[in-house]
Parts: sequence; structure tokens; C-alpha cells
Amino acid sequence: MWPLFRNAISSIVLKGPGVLLRPPATRDAAAWVGLRKASEAFLQPWEPTWPPDGCTAAAFHRRRLQIRDEWRAETGYGFLIFGCEDGALLGGITLSNVRLGVARTGSLGYWIGAPYAHKGYMSEAVRCLLDYSFGPLQLHRVEAACLPNNEASRGLLLKCGFREEGLAREYLKINGRWCDHVTFGILKGDPRGG
Repeated sequence: MWPLFRNAISSIVLKGPGVLLRPPATRDAAAWVGLRKASEAFLQPWEPTWPPDGCTAAAFHRRRLQIRDEWRAETGYGFLIFGCEDGALLGGITLSNVRLGVARTGSLGYWIGAPYAHKGYMSEAVRCLLDYSFGPLQLHRVEAACLPNNEASRGLLLKCGFREEGLAREYLKINGRWCDHVTFGILKGDPRGG
């Protein structure tokens, strides 16, 4: 069983055939900044509006500290995604809004750098995070949502075993405006794709 966060966040590593997931570390700042800058036009249509310093080391460190705090509170589990072959930073994936008790659920979010899109890395990362969610975290359900016109994200979720569940009106503020999202869910006992 993988350890939950206590004092060893840096020891958590999830592995798939071609990806490695681990929480962000200080040493990842330059790679994160470089990949986010190189992928800005690719990512911005799908993400909340970036702050003016959104592609800086300061933004990375704010995010890293937020992830650390969420691990400590057991309300979120954020990872960076790296390629197994060359160790290149590929993107990020997060299980957030984790609720225990009678719900035992969390929300999946992810991003991938433009050079690595449509190459299967994110589906591996999602499968790794689902294994962690339904294994050590003992969740019952994982939710996800995407913009209705984001065919790549919709395809990814369906490929990984999520089921489309509905439409959430003005669900998230994306790139400066409130947008409807298609909602998805997967249960611990559901078959997982691929």
C-alpha cells in the first residue's frame, strides 16, 4: 500500500508503463515554467485565466505550496507527470476537492504540455491516479468535467472508463468567462478502459 501524506510527500511516486507521477519539488520550477510558457496558447482556452505572473517560478512555488497544504489536509493530491524514458516534464494531474465520510469522492483535473499531447501520456497518468484514488485513498468515486467542445478531454475520459453524466451550467470560469461543462464520473467498481 502506498503511504498517505504524513511527513513523506516526496516519497510518493506512481508509475505507469511510460509515465512517472510525483508531487512537485523545488527543482521542477524551471521545467514547469518552460513547459507552461511553450504551451500557453495550447492551454489557455481550457484553463482559468492565468494571473500576470502565471508562467513564473513564483507561480510554480505558490502552486507547489498549495499542493503541499492539500496533501497535509488530505483534501487534494497533486502530481507532476514525467516521461519514464527521458525524465521530461509532460504535464500535471490533480485529485482535488477530496471528500471522505459518506461521499468518498474527489475531482480530477489535468493539463499536458503541447509537445506531448495526443501521445497517450495523459491516459496513463489518469489510470495511475485512479489506481491511487481507489486503492490507498479508498475513494468510491472520481469526478471530472470538461468544456463541451474539448473533444480531446472528452475522449480521454471515456477511454479511461469515465461515464458522461450530464451538463453543469456555468460550472467553472475558464479563460475569463463562466462556461458550461460536461460532467463525468467513474466508480471504484466500474471497468476502466485500456
